Amino acid sequence: MLEEYIKPGRGTNLRQNSTKNLKISTNTNNFNRIFLINGTKFLTENLNKRDFIIKPNQYYMLINKKDETIKITYNYDISNHKVIYNPYKYEFLEKTPINSHQFIIKHNIAKGYIDVLSKWYSIKFTYPNHNLIYIKPEMGISIQIHKDRSEKWEILGGNPIIINGNQIYYFVKKGKRFENSIMMYHSIINPNKDPDKYVIIKEEWSGAFNENDIKRVYNPNNYHNS
Repeated sequence: MLEEYIKPGRGTNLRQNSTKNLKISTNTNNFNRIFLINGTKFLTENLNKRDFIIKPNQYYMLINKKDETIKITYNYDISNHKVIYNPYKYEFLEKTPINSHQFIIKHNIAKGYIDVLSKWYSIKFTYPNHNLIYIKPEMGISIQIHKDRSEKWEILGGNPIIINGNQIYYFVKKGKRFENSIMMYHSIINPNKDPDKYVIIKEEWSGAFNENDIKRVYNPNNYHNS
């Protein structure tokens, strides 16, 4: 594959480059409203042509925030590049929420939760002072910011990919902690192929906990509650 067309609001797969430099070009010289993952960097503004050179073995992904479709061209065929995350793999899957009763039994969820929020790709247990969030394999939440609250995450399992501000952390080990300040980009991706290997996050927050304070800057399948 030498080229891709990306519609507004959509992105490419998250891929891993091969053993030589990859040069990406677009049909526009205006890189405003193009988001780029290049290795450990999540670039959202002031991009230039040098940013679109992907070094050997690095991860990369483009997101189109423009109002029109953009064309991406690669300087060599990327068909053999490893796909780490395909945000649209289950786009047309029937969206059945996780059965919370079965999940609680299977995963031995600790008692004391006061609320359960079950979605088709994740489930959240709310305790008085924290949340436990489980994310299905090959799924990711939207890239988002909060206007009224900050969050602290602790990785409890699953080796996720974490977007934290303009940094990306890959295959994060258990025990790693992150702080997402107000108006900081953040997201969680579960790259595992094993259907039983959920990513598990302990989440604490400070400020106004209100789902309406979420701004989703990239919401892969346009799900209202992703």
